[in-house]
Amino acid sequence: MADIRNIVISMDGSDCADFAFEWYLEQIRRPNDHVIFVHCPEYNAMFEAVSFGMGEATVEGDMTKMFGKEAKRIKELVNSLAERLRAVMLSGKVKCVPGNPGEVILKVAEEEHASFIITGRRGIGVLQRTFLGSVSDYVVHHSPIPVLVCCYKHTH
Repeated sequence: MADIRNIVISMDGSDCADFAFEWYLEQIRRPNDHVIFVHCPEYNAMFEAVSFGMGEATVEGDMTKMFGKEAKRIKELVNSLAERLRAVMLSGKVKCVPGNPGEVILKVAEEEHASFIITGRRGIGVLQRTFLGSVSDYVVHHSPIPVLVCCYKHTH
């Protein structure tokens, strides 16, 4: 029997992440692979969007609405990802862990004894990458295991 590979794939609901998963399926999938989809909801952006320039009374109500919508979106994404694994008959699971995406991806890879990590690359601009950083750059530079970065073909 062939060895089982645990493969961590970061999934954020973007076309880039979908492309990375499709590339894995077409190019390197093995029958005994166990895929762990990792989704990292980032709540900091919501806090900043709501609280910027608003009074305290408005913030509480807006935050409640935003968290409700975000929780619904996350649940739908997680269910969709689980269904994608079933649809292609892959052994695996979906982990939804809030936090800094790069750090979370590496933590899950360690916990799951991953053979390697697959992530998409959004192709953000130099200025945005300078200020915000890049998840794929972070993972590549901090991972103790191989990382495959799939570059999505953008249409301009």
